[in-house]
Amino acid sequence: MTRETLYTMNTAFRGEYSLYGYTYGRGEKAACIVGAMRGHEYQQLYICSLLSRKLARLEEEGAIIQGKQIMVIPSLNYSAMNASHKYWLSDDSDINRQFPGNPSGPATSRIAYATLENARQYTYGIQFRSFYLQGQFIPHIKMMDSATEGINLANLFGMPYVLLSEGRPYEAITLANNWQKAGTEVFSIYSGGTERIHEGYAETAVSAVLRFLSRMGIIKYNCQGGYISTVMEEEKMLSIRSSEAGFFKRYVGTNEEVTRGQKLAEIIDPMTGNTISEVLSPTSGITFFVHDKPLVFQNVVIYKIIRKLHK
Repeated sequence: MTRETLYTMNTAFRGEYSLYGYTYGRGEKAACIVGAMRGHEYQQLYICSLLSRKLARLEEEGAIIQGKQIMVIPSLNYSAMNASHKYWLSDDSDINRQFPGNPSGPATSRIAYATLENARQYTYGIQFRSFYLQGQFIPHIKMMDSATEGINLANLFGMPYVLLSEGRPYEAITLANNWQKAGTEVFSIYSGGTERIHEGYAETAVSAVLRFLSRMGIIKYNCQGGYISTVMEEEKMLSIRSSEAGFFKRYVGTNEEVTRGQKLAEIIDPMTGNTISEVLSPTSGITFFVHDKPLVFQNVVIYKIIRKLHK
Protein backbone atom coordinates (compact mmCIF):
# COMPACT_ATOMS: atom_id res chain seq x y z
CA MET A 1 0.00 0.00 0.00
CA THR A 2 1.21 3.46 -0.92
CA ARG A 3 -0.29 6.73 0.27
CA GLU A 4 -0.38 9.44 -2.39
CA THR A 5 -1.13 13.11 -1.85
CA LEU A 6 -3.60 13.98 -4.60
CA TYR A 7 -4.05 17.63 -3.66
CA THR A 8 -2.88 20.06 -0.97
CA MET A 9 -4.03 23.55 0.00
CA ASN A 10 -4.03 25.88 2.99
CA THR A 11 -7.32 26.53 4.79
CA ALA A 12 -8.33 29.39 7.07
CA PHE A 13 -9.34 27.31 10.09
CA ARG A 14 -7.50 23.99 9.88
CA GLY A 15 -4.15 24.84 8.32
CA GLU A 16 -2.95 22.58 5.54
CA TYR A 17 -5.53 20.28 3.98
CA SER A 18 -4.47 17.30 1.89
CA LEU A 19 -6.51 14.88 -0.19
CA TYR A 20 -5.07 11.36 0.10
CA GLY A 21 -5.37 8.30 -2.08
CA TYR A 22 -4.20 4.83 -1.07
CA THR A 23 -3.01 2.60 -3.91
CA TYR A 24 -2.73 -1.18 -4.02
CA GLY A 25 -0.86 -2.94 -6.80
CA ARG A 26 0.94 -1.30 -9.71
CA GLY A 27 0.20 -0.85 -13.38
CA GLU A 28 -3.02 -0.22 -15.27
CA LYS A 29 -5.38 2.00 -13.31
CA ALA A 30 -8.19 -0.50 -12.96
CA ALA A 31 -10.51 0.67 -10.16
CA CYS A 32 -10.92 3.76 -8.00
CA ILE A 33 -13.09 3.71 -4.86
CA VAL A 34 -14.35 6.90 -3.20
CA GLY A 35 -15.77 7.03 0.32
CA ALA A 36 -17.08 9.80 2.57
CA MET A 37 -17.68 13.20 0.99
CA ARG A 38 -19.50 14.75 3.95
CA GLY A 39 -18.70 15.04 7.61
CA HIS A 40 -21.54 12.77 8.78
CA GLU A 41 -20.86 9.83 6.44
CA TYR A 42 -19.39 7.54 9.09
CA GLN A 43 -20.69 4.36 7.48
CA GLN A 44 -19.05 5.23 4.16
CA LEU A 45 -15.69 5.95 5.80
CA TYR A 46 -15.94 2.79 7.89
CA ILE A 47 -16.52 0.68 4.78
CA CYS A 48 -13.42 2.18 3.17
CA SER A 49 -11.37 1.32 6.26
CA LEU A 50 -12.51 -2.32 6.10
CA LEU A 51 -11.87 -2.46 2.37
CA SER A 52 -8.41 -0.90 2.69
CA ARG A 53 -7.43 -3.51 5.27
CA LYS A 54 -8.62 -6.30 2.96
CA LEU A 55 -6.80 -4.89 -0.06
CA ALA A 56 -3.56 -4.46 1.93
CA ARG A 57 -3.73 -8.11 2.93
CA LEU A 58 -4.43 -9.20 -0.64
CA GLU A 59 -1.48 -7.14 -1.85
CA GLU A 60 0.82 -8.81 0.72
CA GLU A 61 -0.40 -12.22 -0.45
CA GLY A 62 0.22 -11.35 -4.12
CA ALA A 63 -3.50 -11.59 -4.85
CA ILE A 64 -3.77 -8.34 -6.79
CA ILE A 65 -3.32 -9.25 -10.43
CA GLN A 66 0.06 -8.18 -11.77
CA GLY A 67 -0.20 -4.98 -13.78
CA LYS A 68 -3.39 -3.80 -12.04
CA GLN A 69 -3.78 -0.88 -9.64
CA ILE A 70 -6.60 -0.01 -7.24
CA MET A 71 -6.98 3.33 -5.49
CA VAL A 72 -9.09 4.09 -2.41
CA ILE A 73 -9.92 7.70 -1.50
CA PRO A 74 -11.48 7.24 1.96
CA SER A 75 -12.58 10.82 2.68
CA LEU A 76 -12.82 14.15 0.88
CA ASN A 77 -13.90 16.14 3.93
CA TYR A 78 -12.30 14.74 7.08
CA SER A 79 -11.96 18.28 8.54
CA ALA A 80 -15.75 18.53 8.82
CA MET A 81 -15.91 15.01 10.25
CA ASN A 82 -13.39 15.99 12.94
CA ALA A 83 -15.64 18.91 13.88
CA SER A 84 -18.91 16.90 13.77
CA HIS A 85 -20.12 19.08 10.89
CA LYS A 86 -21.86 17.86 7.73
CA TYR A 87 -20.42 20.26 5.14
CA TRP A 88 -17.20 22.20 4.53
CA LEU A 89 -16.40 24.23 7.64
CA SER A 90 -15.69 27.70 6.26
CA ASP A 91 -18.66 28.17 3.92
CA ASP A 92 -20.98 25.18 4.55
CA SER A 93 -20.70 24.05 0.93
CA ASP A 94 -21.25 20.47 -0.21
CA ILE A 95 -18.34 18.92 -2.12
CA ASN A 96 -20.72 16.59 -3.94
CA ARG A 97 -22.46 19.60 -5.49
CA GLN A 98 -19.24 21.07 -6.91
CA PHE A 99 -18.33 18.76 -9.78
CA PRO A 100 -16.65 18.87 -12.24
CA GLY A 101 -14.92 21.51 -10.13
CA ASN A 102 -12.68 24.46 -10.82
CA PRO A 103 -8.93 24.51 -10.05
CA SER A 104 -9.17 28.26 -9.37
CA GLY A 105 -12.51 28.23 -7.54
CA PRO A 106 -13.53 27.98 -3.87
CA ALA A 107 -12.01 25.27 -1.68
CA THR A 108 -14.67 22.61 -2.27
CA SER A 109 -14.62 23.25 -6.02
CA ARG A 110 -10.83 22.75 -6.06
CA ILE A 111 -11.17 19.50 -4.09
CA ALA A 112 -13.84 18.30 -6.53
CA TYR A 113 -11.61 19.13 -9.49
CA ALA A 114 -8.60 17.31 -8.03
CA THR A 115 -10.70 14.27 -7.13
CA LEU A 116 -12.19 13.96 -10.61
CA GLU A 117 -8.86 14.53 -12.36
CA ASN A 118 -7.40 11.56 -10.48
CA ALA A 119 -10.47 9.30 -10.47
CA ARG A 120 -11.19 9.69 -14.20
CA GLN A 121 -7.95 7.87 -15.03
CA TYR A 122 -9.43 4.57 -13.81
CA THR A 123 -11.51 2.13 -15.83
CA TYR A 124 -14.04 1.43 -13.07
CA GLY A 125 -15.29 3.78 -10.38
CA ILE A 126 -17.09 2.86 -7.18
CA GLN A 127 -18.57 5.45 -4.83
CA PHE A 128 -20.05 4.75 -1.38
CA ARG A 129 -22.92 7.22 -1.17
CA SER A 130 -25.34 8.29 1.54
CA PHE A 131 -29.08 8.01 0.93
CA TYR A 132 -30.94 11.30 0.46
CA LEU A 133 -33.53 10.26 3.07
CA GLN A 134 -32.74 9.76 6.77
CA GLY A 135 -33.36 6.16 7.72
CA GLN A 136 -32.51 2.55 6.96
CA PHE A 137 -32.73 0.94 3.55
CA ILE A 138 -31.83 -2.25 1.72
CA PRO A 139 -28.22 -2.10 0.43
CA HIS A 140 -28.20 -1.59 -3.33
CA ILE A 141 -26.39 -0.24 -6.37
CA LYS A 142 -27.80 2.79 -8.12
CA MET A 143 -27.22 3.69 -11.74
CA MET A 144 -28.65 6.13 -14.24
CA ASP A 145 -31.16 4.28 -16.42
CA SER A 146 -29.31 5.60 -19.49
CA ALA A 147 -26.21 3.56 -18.55
CA THR A 148 -27.58 0.40 -20.15
CA GLU A 149 -24.18 -1.18 -20.81
CA GLY A 150 -23.24 -0.98 -17.13
CA ILE A 151 -26.31 -2.83 -15.85
CA ASN A 152 -24.81 -6.24 -16.62
CA LEU A 153 -21.61 -5.23 -14.85
CA ALA A 154 -23.62 -4.00 -11.85
CA ASN A 155 -25.04 -7.51 -11.46
CA LEU A 156 -21.49 -8.77 -10.83
CA PHE A 157 -21.47 -7.07 -7.40
CA GLY A 158 -24.08 -9.59 -6.26
CA MET A 159 -26.10 -7.05 -4.26
CA PRO A 160 -29.83 -7.54 -3.67
CA TYR A 161 -30.98 -4.71 -5.96
CA VAL A 162 -29.73 -2.62 -8.85
CA LEU A 163 -31.78 0.56 -8.84
CA LEU A 164 -32.19 2.53 -12.05
CA SER A 165 -32.94 6.23 -11.72
CA GLU A 166 -33.96 8.90 -14.20
CA GLY A 167 -31.84 11.29 -12.17
CA ARG A 168 -32.66 14.57 -10.44
CA PRO A 169 -31.50 18.01 -11.61
CA TYR A 170 -28.87 18.32 -8.87
CA GLU A 171 -27.14 15.14 -10.03
CA ALA A 172 -25.62 17.07 -12.93
CA ILE A 173 -23.08 18.48 -10.44
CA THR A 174 -22.31 15.28 -8.51
CA LEU A 175 -19.21 13.11 -8.71
CA ALA A 176 -20.99 10.05 -10.10
CA ASN A 177 -22.52 11.90 -13.03
CA ASN A 178 -19.35 13.75 -14.03
CA TRP A 179 -17.18 10.69 -13.46
CA GLN A 180 -19.40 8.72 -15.85
CA LYS A 181 -19.22 11.50 -18.43
CA ALA A 182 -15.41 11.43 -18.19
CA GLY A 183 -15.42 7.85 -19.48
CA THR A 184 -15.24 5.75 -16.31
CA GLU A 185 -17.84 3.03 -15.69
CA VAL A 186 -19.27 4.21 -12.36
CA PHE A 187 -21.31 2.37 -9.72
CA SER A 188 -22.87 4.01 -6.66
CA ILE A 189 -23.20 1.71 -3.65
CA TYR A 190 -25.70 2.55 -0.92
CA SER A 191 -24.83 0.56 2.18
CA GLY A 192 -27.82 0.78 4.46
CA GLY A 193 -27.00 3.84 6.55
CA THR A 194 -24.98 7.01 7.00
CA GLU A 195 -24.51 8.41 10.51
CA ARG A 196 -24.63 5.06 12.29
CA ILE A 197 -22.22 2.23 11.60
CA HIS A 198 -24.02 -0.94 10.59
CA GLU A 199 -21.51 -3.79 10.70
CA GLY A 200 -23.58 -6.23 8.67
CA TYR A 201 -24.32 -3.79 5.85
CA ALA A 202 -20.67 -2.65 5.83
CA GLU A 203 -19.48 -6.23 5.37
CA THR A 204 -22.04 -6.68 2.58
CA ALA A 205 -20.64 -3.64 0.76
CA VAL A 206 -17.01 -4.78 1.15
CA SER A 207 -17.84 -8.29 -0.07
CA ALA A 208 -19.69 -6.82 -3.06
CA VAL A 209 -16.68 -4.73 -4.10
CA LEU A 210 -14.24 -7.62 -3.70
CA ARG A 211 -16.63 -9.86 -5.66
CA PHE A 212 -16.73 -7.34 -8.50
CA LEU A 213 -12.96 -6.82 -8.54
CA SER A 214 -12.46 -10.60 -8.64
CA ARG A 215 -14.93 -11.12 -11.47
CA MET A 216 -13.33 -8.31 -13.47
CA GLY A 217 -9.90 -9.95 -13.20
CA ILE A 218 -8.37 -7.30 -10.94
CA ILE A 219 -7.81 -9.42 -7.82
CA LYS A 220 -7.71 -13.11 -6.95
CA TYR A 221 -10.29 -13.63 -4.24
CA ASN A 222 -12.55 -16.51 -3.31
CA CYS A 223 -15.93 -14.98 -2.56
CA GLN A 224 -19.45 -16.29 -2.22
CA GLY A 225 -21.78 -15.76 -5.12
CA GLY A 226 -23.92 -13.13 -3.45
CA TYR A 227 -27.41 -12.32 -4.73
CA ILE A 228 -28.89 -12.56 -8.17
CA SER A 229 -29.63 -8.86 -8.35
CA THR A 230 -33.15 -7.61 -9.02
CA VAL A 231 -33.05 -4.70 -11.46
CA MET A 232 -35.81 -2.18 -10.87
CA GLU A 233 -36.70 1.44 -11.57
CA GLU A 234 -36.55 3.73 -8.56
CA GLU A 235 -39.56 5.75 -9.71
CA LYS A 236 -41.79 2.65 -9.52
CA MET A 237 -41.38 2.29 -5.77
CA LEU A 238 -44.26 3.57 -3.67
CA SER A 239 -43.45 6.37 -1.20
CA ILE A 240 -45.53 6.76 1.96
CA ARG A 241 -45.49 10.18 3.63
CA SER A 242 -46.38 11.17 7.17
CA SER A 243 -49.73 12.92 7.59
CA GLU A 244 -48.80 14.36 11.00
CA ALA A 245 -45.74 15.35 13.02
CA GLY A 246 -44.81 13.61 16.26
CA PHE A 247 -43.04 10.61 17.75
CA PHE A 248 -42.53 7.85 15.19
CA LYS A 249 -43.27 4.34 16.46
CA ARG A 250 -42.59 1.77 13.78
CA TYR A 251 -43.77 -1.82 13.71
CA VAL A 252 -42.15 -2.89 10.44
CA GLY A 253 -38.47 -2.55 9.53
CA THR A 254 -36.58 -2.76 6.26
CA ASN A 255 -36.68 -5.74 3.91
CA GLU A 256 -39.91 -7.12 5.37
CA GLU A 257 -42.90 -8.38 3.43
CA VAL A 258 -46.09 -6.42 4.08
CA THR A 259 -49.67 -6.80 2.93
CA ARG A 260 -52.16 -4.17 1.90
CA GLY A 261 -53.80 -2.57 4.94
CA GLN A 262 -51.12 -3.77 7.37
CA LYS A 263 -50.15 -1.34 10.13
CA LEU A 264 -46.60 -0.15 9.54
CA ALA A 265 -46.23 2.54 12.20
CA GLU A 266 -47.96 5.05 14.45
CA ILE A 267 -47.36 8.75 14.92
CA ILE A 268 -47.87 9.88 18.51
CA ASP A 269 -48.63 13.36 19.81
CA PRO A 270 -45.54 14.28 21.92
CA MET A 271 -47.66 16.41 24.27
CA THR A 272 -50.57 14.06 25.03
CA GLY A 273 -49.18 10.63 24.14
CA ASN A 274 -52.21 9.91 21.97
CA THR A 275 -51.90 8.21 18.58
CA ILE A 276 -52.75 10.85 15.99
CA SER A 277 -52.01 8.81 12.87
CA GLU A 278 -51.81 5.15 11.92
CA VAL A 279 -49.61 4.40 8.94
CA LEU A 280 -51.17 1.59 6.88
CA SER A 281 -49.61 -0.03 3.84
CA PRO A 282 -51.53 0.90 0.68
CA THR A 283 -50.09 -2.09 -1.18
CA SER A 284 -48.48 -5.49 -0.75
CA GLY A 285 -44.74 -5.65 -1.20
CA ILE A 286 -41.35 -5.36 0.50
CA THR A 287 -40.21 -2.42 2.61
CA PHE A 288 -37.18 -0.85 0.94
CA PHE A 289 -36.73 2.24 3.14
CA VAL A 290 -37.87 3.05 6.69
CA HIS A 291 -37.55 6.33 8.60
CA ASP A 292 -35.60 5.61 11.81
CA LYS A 293 -35.53 8.89 13.76
CA PRO A 294 -37.50 9.26 17.03
CA LEU A 295 -39.43 12.25 15.64
CA VAL A 296 -41.03 12.70 12.25
CA PHE A 297 -42.19 15.89 10.55
CA GLN A 298 -45.34 16.22 8.52
CA ASN A 299 -45.30 15.21 4.85
CA VAL A 300 -41.89 13.50 4.82
CA VAL A 301 -41.21 10.07 3.34
CA ILE A 302 -41.32 7.46 6.09
CA TYR A 303 -41.53 4.28 3.98
CA LYS A 304 -40.66 3.21 0.47
CA ILE A 305 -42.20 -0.05 -0.68
CA ILE A 306 -41.30 -2.29 -3.58
CA ARG A 307 -44.67 -3.31 -4.91
CA LYS A 308 -45.31 -6.96 -5.63
CA LEU A 309 -45.69 -7.72 -9.29
CA HIS A 310 -49.24 -8.23 -10.52
CA LYS A 311 -50.75 -6.96 -7.29
